[in-house]
Amino acid sequence: MDENAIVAGGGEHDFMTVRHLVLRGSQEEIGRALAEEARARAGWRPTATDPVINRARRTWFERNWPQHHARLSGVAAAFGADPGDDALRLDGLATLPAGSGCSAVWCPPGRAADGRGRLGRNYDFFTLSAADLVAVFGGAAPSGTGLPMASRPYVVTLVPDDGPASTALTMSELDGCMEGVNESGLAVALLLSDVAGTEPPSGPPVPQAGLGVTQVPRFLLDTCHDVEEAKQALLGAKQYSEGVPCHYLIADASGRAFVWERGTDDSEHIIEAADGGPLCVTNHPLHRHPDATRLPEDTPGSFRTYERARTLAGLTAGPLSPGDLRRALDAVSMPAAPEEPWRTLWRTVLDPLGRTMTVRFYLGDGPHGTVRHSPEVSFGAGRDGAEPPRSP
Repeated sequence: MDENAIVAGGGEHDFMTVRHLVLRGSQEEIGRALAEEARARAGWRPTATDPVINRARRTWFERNWPQHHARLSGVAAAFGADPGDDALRLDGLATLPAGSGCSAVWCPPGRAADGRGRLGRNYDFFTLSAADLVAVFGGAAPSGTGLPMASRPYVVTLVPDDGPASTALTMSELDGCMEGVNESGLAVALLLSDVAGTEPPSGPPVPQAGLGVTQVPRFLLDTCHDVEEAKQALLGAKQYSEGVPCHYLIADASGRAFVWERGTDDSEHIIEAADGGPLCVTNHPLHRHPDATRLPEDTPGSFRTYERARTLAGLTAGPLSPGDLRRALDAVSMPAAPEEPWRTLWRTVLDPLGRTMTVRFYLGDGPHGTVRHSPEVSFGAGRDGAEPPRSP
């Protein structure tokens, strides 16, 4: 496959264009290539930032996430900048020129018809530009101008000289991701963790020392091989929400899985399935509502999080084939309602044992309330990169 190929969408009437970026080499070389892609596609450049905070960020990365720290040197090289300049932020590689809900389920090997654990997820997000999203939440009508925030996602395969290779899917930043799998068989997906209590940010997020929400999955894919390592990494990592708190479903090739959440008063929670059953995750904290049979009723601001969780739990109780898992996700996907500015933008099935990520992308609404999708595309997380598009 081409090192920078369009793998889904890209037509005149398609909502999104999905590129697959494959990068090999040292972490610094990978960082430089990511920066050059962000500059070419979106005009991205390093930005001025608070030097005191930025110095703390660089120090934290150097000590705790050396892969990212090395990639930042490559970003600096792409722009002829000093990687030690505390006044210059070198990450947040946006792919677009200058509230959502998701559903996910872990089907463990013991509940899979073929004995193979899989993580499935719907990525639900707004079909608006950033400016229109702010306008809608402020009570104004959208202008319909600007690229939608989720219209230029990337599949990014990294094959570094040091550390595990991985394939990840990102909506808007090349140095973060929404889900992915690495060559050790660690798989991770992020979801909004408290949709009812989240409001659109009033301004650009302010980075802090530690991990922002989309950096957490990339950090785990870079540094961990299984769920036990992931638990220790998360318990030891400084994290911040940027006003959009998320939780994470994490699984590995051995068939183990857990959900990572952060609650009030800096509490941290590791939630595992009872009796080897599935883990169903939508957009409310599981540590507050662990039993899907005792969830409250939804409110207008809860984005059907409880209904989707109940539906997923009911559809994943028995042995599941790969097709059953996909049908369960489709049952909780967003409908093609013209009055609603969000859709299920992709459906992903992560196979930790097979080290693959298979995705079907949203291309637009069709006639009579239907939705247009791309064929499923399967990507490998190993050293050989990806497989050609295929149907389930």
